[in-house]
This record gives sequence, C-alpha cells and structure tokens, in this order.
Amino acid sequence: MTIFPIASPRRRFLAQSACGFGMLALADLMARSGATAAESSVASHASGSTALAPKPPHFPARAKRVIFLFMHGGPSHVDTFDYKPELQRRDGEAYGGQIPSQIDAKPKLLASPWEFKRRGESGLWVSDLLPHMAEVADDLCVVKSVHTRGQSHGQAVGMVNTGSDNLVRPSVGSWVSYGLGTENSDLPSYVAISPASSHGGPRNYGSAFLPAIHQATVVGANGKLGSGKIADLLPPNSKSGELAVDRNQIDLLQRLNAEHLRRSGPDAQIEGAIESYELAFRMQRTAPEVLRIEDEPQHVQSMYGIGEKETDNFGRQCLLARRMVEAGVRFIQVSSGNVWDQHGGLRAGHAKNALATDKPIAGLIRDLKQRDMLDDTLIVWGGEFGRTPIVQGNDGRDHNPHGFTMVLAGGGTRGGYAHGETDEFGYYAAVDRVHMHDLHATMLHLMGLDHQRLTYHYAGRDFRLTDVYGKVVDQLIDKA
Repeated sequence: MTIFPIASPRRRFLAQSACGFGMLALADLMARSGATAAESSVASHASGSTALAPKPPHFPARAKRVIFLFMHGGPSHVDTFDYKPELQRRDGEAYGGQIPSQIDAKPKLLASPWEFKRRGESGLWVSDLLPHMAEVADDLCVVKSVHTRGQSHGQAVGMVNTGSDNLVRPSVGSWVSYGLGTENSDLPSYVAISPASSHGGPRNYGSAFLPAIHQATVVGANGKLGSGKIADLLPPNSKSGELAVDRNQIDLLQRLNAEHLRRSGPDAQIEGAIESYELAFRMQRTAPEVLRIEDEPQHVQSMYGIGEKETDNFGRQCLLARRMVEAGVRFIQVSSGNVWDQHGGLRAGHAKNALATDKPIAGLIRDLKQRDMLDDTLIVWGGEFGRTPIVQGNDGRDHNPHGFTMVLAGGGTRGGYAHGETDEFGYYAAVDRVHMHDLHATMLHLMGLDHQRLTYHYAGRDFRLTDVYGKVVDQLIDKA
C-alpha cells in the first residue's frame, strides 16, 4: 500500500507497509520526531488559530450574524406585501403590458384572494395571508422593487444564494464566513438547515473555490429538520460525553494531512479539509447541546409554534437558528423547501405554506428582540423570485424575476419601512429598483464588509460576491 512520501527511509518503509504495526510505528515516530513543519501546522489548528478565527470587519458593523429564511419556490409578492389596488380592481381583465416570452400564463389579471391592511404604527401593507408577520410589521424593512436574473428556478436560486445564475460560485454564507470567521471556534461559521436538494442543491450553500472550511454544515434536508442531528457527528446509540473519534486518532490523521500539504505546497482545499476535520472533532462536544431545542422553556417553544401540527417543523428550524446564532454561528440559512411554486392552486398552496412558516418567523423576531439580539442579527426573508399578476391555469401564477419583494428585519435595517415600487400591477420593478447584487452588497455592508474589497484571487483574477456590480442601498439602513 502506497501512502504519501515521507522524508526518511525508515518512515518510507513503514508508510509502505501494510496497515496495523506499520501505521502504529509511523504514529509513534511522528509523535517523537520533533516540531516539524507538518506538526506545527497541526498545532496551529488544534490551538484554534484557524481560517475560522474571528476577523475584524472593514468598518464598524451593524449586524454580527445573519439568518436567511429562504422561501424556496418563490412566494407571491402581490399576495403578501405588495398591495396593488389596480390589480384588485381589474380582476379578470386583459393585461395589456409586456409579457416576457418565457412566461406560460394567460394575459388576464388575477387579483389577490387575500385582503391587505395597513399594519402597526408604520402602516406597512401586509395581507391576511401573513397575520403573525403583520403583528411585527414595525420591525420589518420591506423591499418591494427587487429584480434578478433567471426565469427558471435553477438560475434564480443561484442568484439569490451565490450571486450567479449560471456559474458555480461561493454562496453568500461562505463569503461572510471567509470575511469574518466564526464567533465560536467549536462551531461552524455557516450552517444550512434543511436545504433543498433541487435547483443546484449543495452548490447553493457551497464554498466553490473558497477554502472548504467555509462551506455550510448541513442539518436536515429538503425543508425537513428530521431528528435535528448532524449526520455522523456521534456514533449510533452513543452515551453522553462519548466521542466518535478521539484526540489520538485525529492527531494522527492531521499529521498525515499536514505532511501531505507540506510536500504539495499551498492548497486552499487541502487546508480547508484539515480545518474541517479539526472542527468536526471539536463539534462532538459542543454541537449536541446547541441542537437540544427541547431544553427551551415551553413558552418559548410555543412562541415558535412547536407542538402544533402545522408549524412544528419550521418552528423547530427557526428556534434552532436562534440557538445557533446565540452560540456564535455567523450565517444560517433556513429553507422552507420548494413549496411556494404555485403554478396552480394558489389559494390553497400559499395558505398552507404561510400557515407553516408565518408564526415561527414572527416568533423568531420576537424572541431575538426579547433577548436584545435583533439589533445585531440581520434577518432576510424571501424567495428566488416573485409571481406574475396574470393568471396561469385557473388559479396560479408563473415565475416573476422582474419585480418582487424581499423583507429584512433587525441588523441595522429600518423597521416599519417600505422601499421602492413595482408598476401598477406588480409585474416590473419601477421605482428605486434593487437588483439582487444590490441586496447582497447591502447585506455585506450591514456586516461591516465592503463588497468591493471582499475578494478572493482564483484562476488569475479577483472574484467577489457581487461580481462587477452592486451598490449599497443606503435607504434600507437605520441612521439612528
């Protein structure tokens, strides 16, 4: 069996021997060989001097962490936050405006089946579809003029998660992890809770060419939290305090990896793998406690709708997100699964999805606010695009990337504020347009990161989340 080349003849002989005695001897020799370059590298990882160590922002940050509530599939803005009186008045009439060629819908206007009301002291428009989010309207910053690239889910999901509609690029969470590190060395900087396997799957929470340590650690899948355990973190039927891998095992593995890195030269992916092994070892003790949402008081669980059939699953995801940011995780994506894609059955489908997510999201905002964490926790709500104001089938709406709504809360944003407008029917962003690159630039700005300075050199050029575009939308930021 051939293993990586080792410096001395003795080590080369042992490395090329069969497993068992040879590997034990190799481990002993390496343990007694002194502070080689490889061992120094391992020591730096074990001591916490890692790629995830906290890094200073470019300028004072308003937000320390992000919770991205990804409503996969595309919720309808004209049925949630973007009230269009003209659309309501002209229900069933012909739409005379421009219809993109990719749209598979009738040129007939479809009014919202839900009533809109002004909510809170701010008077934000929110429909009856989201009664719980309506109750926290004064904490919401509603961006009504978002537009993006990509008529299909795959393109638009890529845009909202990575800033690219057709190339493999690092996700937003990976850029934040790369720029700021983690606040807790025993936990990942970036976690994806119940991400969908469709429309790009792991690419939407991956690190692409950034070091592997910055990709998301995944809990659950496809909109379902399941047991809420991180796969393979502990052995089956393990006892409290028992570790799947002990320190001696990880030290041997890391020495071999570090020796390989020393001989191969700098390699971000190998370095990321070494970091990931070390992090996984530390997580064995820290993560299980964070994952135990049953330790929360009953009134807190009830705030998220845990224990209620319709809201239990998403409520657990939102509560877990709060526990993670409280423990020091920097960026968390919570996915509803691809459930908002109502090409037909809009009334029933959106009502079901809202029932499952509305109360937990409002509970998350209230809980963070009660813990004095909302001011420095940025919440982002939205899908990859919106829906058309014209009907598809008898009771549906097609995809609409040309004008839709994203909602922010906390993290230095203006509460009770609506920014921008779509046209009279809600089809196209018309006033104070905000591209997805602009939204990403603003998110990074709130985290204290200049999107033009947060770059990574790869394949002969400097890359950034916003590519060569993007501007910070200052109007979204609370100046108080």
